[in-house]
Amino acid sequence: MKPSEHDNKIRLQVFLSHSGVCSRRRALEIIQEGRVTVNQKIIEEPSTPVDPQKDQITVDGKPVAAKQYEYILLHKPQGYVTTRADKFAKKTVYDLLPAEFHHLVPAGRLDQDTEGLLLFTNDGDLVFDLTHPSKEVSKTYFVRVKGLLSPQTVNTIQTGIVLEEKKTWPAQIEHLEWRAGNTEFCITIHEGRKRQIRRMLEAVSYPVMYLQRIQEGSLKLGALKSGQWRRLTTHEIQRLKKR
Repeated sequence: MKPSEHDNKIRLQVFLSHSGVCSRRRALEIIQEGRVTVNQKIIEEPSTPVDPQKDQITVDGKPVAAKQYEYILLHKPQGYVTTRADKFAKKTVYDLLPAEFHHLVPAGRLDQDTEGLLLFTNDGDLVFDLTHPSKEVSKTYFVRVKGLLSPQTVNTIQTGIVLEEKKTWPAQIEHLEWRAGNTEFCITIHEGRKRQIRRMLEAVSYPVMYLQRIQEGSLKLGALKSGQWRRLTTHEIQRLKKR
């Protein structure tokens, strides 16, 4: 299905903020003061939808151009570190991206042995919204552990486990299956401590055999193959920013 023209529109207040003109709060004031025009018409309603690619927008008579953001989804394989350069690492995630994307930063990290969804962007606001603990963005992982996970242990994990004298936030475990002496399941957390899921499961004596991030916020890994990347769709970007 092709996106409609409406999919490209965002609120005027949001556009001014994303374009680097000012903060979102200040944009509200500027618009209400009658200092903003859209296609030569003064607009005083901050929620007015605009198309950054087609509409002519000015502040105090000066044109405002849309800042060009990039949003790249990578399926990180095992064996790659999430860093731009590491003298001790043979392979980094940037080895998987074209040079034109090497200025982008990852929204969060995955350790060397974990694979899955990794978002790269130059949209600092979105990186903050996805990674700051106060935003409580959900992250879902597919996990395989050695041994049969008991109902009591599932409850312990979901309630919270003390790591470094601080209890983890409640987690959610779904799609629990036992296979050949191992357990597979999906776990959703809302914080991002270093190697958190591995450490949580080690704390209850279930070492992780395989770990893959399959979702972050509304963004899903889907059928993207290991080592491949793609640009986010307009719809995916809008959903991430609606948080």
